Amino acid sequence: MGIRGLMSFVEDHSNEFFTDLKLRDTKIIIDGYALFHRLCFSSNLELRYGGDYDSFTDVVEKFFDSLSACKICPYVVLDGGCDISDKKLNTLKDRARETIQMAHSLSVGGGGYVCPLLIREVFIQVLIKLRVRFVQCFSEADRDIMTLANHWNCPVLSSDSDFCIFDLKSGFCPLNSFQWRNVNTIKGTRDCYIPAKCFSLDAFCCHFGNMNKVLLPLFAVLCGNDHVNLPIVETFLSKVCLPLGAPSSKGRRHHRVLGLLNWLSRFADPTEALDNVLKHLPGKSRGTVKKLLCGSMGEYLQSQGRLQDFFQHGAYACPDTWNPGLPPWVLAALARGQLSPFISDALVLRRTILHTQVENMQRPNTHRISLPIRQVIYGLLVNTPPHPGNVTWYALPPQPPTFSEVERINKNIKTSIVDAVELPKDHSDLSKLTELSLARRQILLLETLKVKQSILDPIPAGLKLPIAVSCYWVQHTEAKAKLHHLQALLLGMLMGPLHAMINSPVISELRSGAPKCHSFLVDVSECSVYQVSAGGLDLKGTAVKMRRCCLSPLSCGT
Repeated sequence: MGIRGLMSFVEDHSNEFFTDLKLRDTKIIIDGYALFHRLCFSSNLELRYGGDYDSFTDVVEKFFDSLSACKICPYVVLDGGCDISDKKLNTLKDRARETIQMAHSLSVGGGGYVCPLLIREVFIQVLIKLRVRFVQCFSEADRDIMTLANHWNCPVLSSDSDFCIFDLKSGFCPLNSFQWRNVNTIKGTRDCYIPAKCFSLDAFCCHFGNMNKVLLPLFAVLCGNDHVNLPIVETFLSKVCLPLGAPSSKGRRHHRVLGLLNWLSRFADPTEALDNVLKHLPGKSRGTVKKLLCGSMGEYLQSQGRLQDFFQHGAYACPDTWNPGLPPWVLAALARGQLSPFISDALVLRRTILHTQVENMQRPNTHRISLPIRQVIYGLLVNTPPHPGNVTWYALPPQPPTFSEVERINKNIKTSIVDAVELPKDHSDLSKLTELSLARRQILLLETLKVKQSILDPIPAGLKLPIAVSCYWVQHTEAKAKLHHLQALLLGMLMGPLHAMINSPVISELRSGAPKCHSFLVDVSECSVYQVSAGGLDLKGTAVKMRRCCLSPLSCGT
């Protein structure tokens, strides 16, 4: 979520609304979505060529090293998918359009901020490597973050202006004033701290005539957040005379923030204020508007979720308002970040949003090549057993095995209907999917990628999946793959093990591994004879060898 114009307004008044902190020796709840975006966009990373993940990894590691040096114990909370109401769909579509425009600008040499597609997955991998505690919520994380922070009486680190509305016991520290790159030492000691600023809700309310804190959720929904953007609210704003107070330096948006806060400060509680809003609206719309506004104000109340249970016991109960009866193993995998929000959106809404990357906007989007894979995924998800306790879900008639995908078409978005693939009967119950043997699961994977097991038998275990995916890519890519494309791909695969060997503290590993890696690199560089055919790229003569294994993509198919 986010409230239009509020963050820039409070930053303009930072001397009044913020206090200086020397943050050390504390727990801190981190908004994971805000953090990986901040680190990605504020670290001078290359955003135009698919993702500078090595540099991003280094930045994330340095961030948590700074926290560790100051004895700050981080708990990272990540957003999940959309809730069953799908109330943010219009906001998400608007953001998708904005992202397309920025991606286009970057693709032609201009500016913009677009996260590479795998940035979230890389962020989670680094958290796991560093043993940073994290959880992925079942839907939007803001309320869960607020509830956990108040339970542990520790601050929140985010860049979301909604945390200016939540009544947080230990306050909200904005990321843009969190000086983690500037660790200081307390004079006369070895104790380190990070300079930060903490938003004071009391000072904020005092600035507006000791305004009652409970009025702030109504301010948020009237000002406009990710959940509410009603034309009828504009009708109210056009009819009421908002007291602006002192002139704003940021134009009309700050006029709205100032005017609404000054106007609401006159009322004792939300009920009185809401009644005064509704009297400016046509009578026939008042009931509907009241219901919507009250529902949106509820987004600022304490969450039902108990994230402390997850961090203490490894699991927590899914809120009844979200759970459509998903199998326990799916809920556990979602909470641990082992399944992405893409999966929960597909399960709960039968709808997914395919994120845009920097690419040629005149060509089909990059997700097109993986459509057959997603259709298999949808086939696995389509047979979710209904939850007996969820009457609404259980009462729904059988749905056709189709899913909606919001994707980029040229420089706009379009919703496409995709059919799920019909799978064998032993895959028809999602709750029992994990009971399938490993061999049966591997068969399904290779059938999806159209790769024969015999091709992968000689391949080292750590390279089987990358090689299988490469075979799939060669067969499905729209533009024919050339030899240098494949060489670059294989070199990328080898650089990981080589980097690990070089940085290994065990000298024997470096000595024994370097010749093998050098041999692999020579094999790749010697690939010179090739031909392109309808089936893909066929390497002949001196082929790419992986521990004496010849890879021929033409033989990958079934």
